[in-house]
Amino acid sequence: MNLALPDLAAMERFGAAIADKLRPGDVVALTGGLGAGKTTLARAIIAGLGHEGEVPSPSFAIIEVYDPPALRLPLVHADFYRLADPREVEELGLDDYRSGAALIAEWPEHAGGFAHEPACLSIALETAEIGRIAIVQSGAAWQGREPCP
Repeated sequence: MNLALPDLAAMERFGAAIADKLRPGDVVALTGGLGAGKTTLARAIIAGLGHEGEVPSPSFAIIEVYDPPALRLPLVHADFYRLADPREVEELGLDDYRSGAALIAEWPEHAGGFAHEPACLSIALETAEIGRIAIVQSGAAWQGREPCP
């Protein structure tokens, strides 16, 4: 599915639609070049889950964790851009963080990828003439609950 996101409001609606369908164990894998809107979409998802206030980019910390009651479910927001080798994910203890939580993964290819997981919603963001285009691929666990803004 290709989805036009012409402005910030469209990105926020898409993020809210994803948040509405998100379950523990799900992965939202966000790919795209620098400035494509990965962190903007991640922030929209986190806001859609109930978070109020600032959402820091995990670029330097790599992993940010959010727990209820601030969000309706436990969430891990990770930015793997700085990883030089996918094996570094083990050193970060990502599996421990993910236990019972959903995961938003920016630059998932730097962590070895998540598209092979049935609960992965892969979203490639590309710049367009106006705004962005989201190219969405749903893993088996997302079939029938794909987000539609």
